[in-house]
Amino acid sequence: QVQLVESGGGWVQPGGSLRLSCAASGFSLGYFAIGWFRQAPGKGREGVSCIRTGDGSTYYTDSVKGRVTLSRQNVKNTVYLQMSSLKPEDTAVYYCAVAQPQYCSSSSFGPDDYNYWGQGTQVTVSA
Repeated sequence: QVQLVESGGGWVQPGGSLRLSCAASGFSLGYFAIGWFRQAPGKGREGVSCIRTGDGSTYYTDSVKGRVTLSRQNVKNTVYLQMSSLKPEDTAVYYCAVAQPQYCSSSSFGPDDYNYWGQGTQVTVSA
């Protein structure tokens, strides 16, 4: 049974940092795309970043570029989202999801292409 579990969310002041984890079970990371998405209250689900677990290539959306780093530990079947210089507008529920590797690129990265989702972890950025 495919399962993704996010952790690491919480409250942080503006300018602070958080590291989110996405632990996968029921399958080996192997060669997939793991995407991070977020959803703020009253808004749609927005792509944040993704990584191709086979070669480690990453894509970052403009909203987080320069402030976010994705990495993976295939041995632990876990993907990490390191976020820094956090802003109040980063406040949202953050989700990880899995897809085929071609859905992690500048031309193809959207929630509709991702099949299995975690339950989400809340990130709140406020003074």
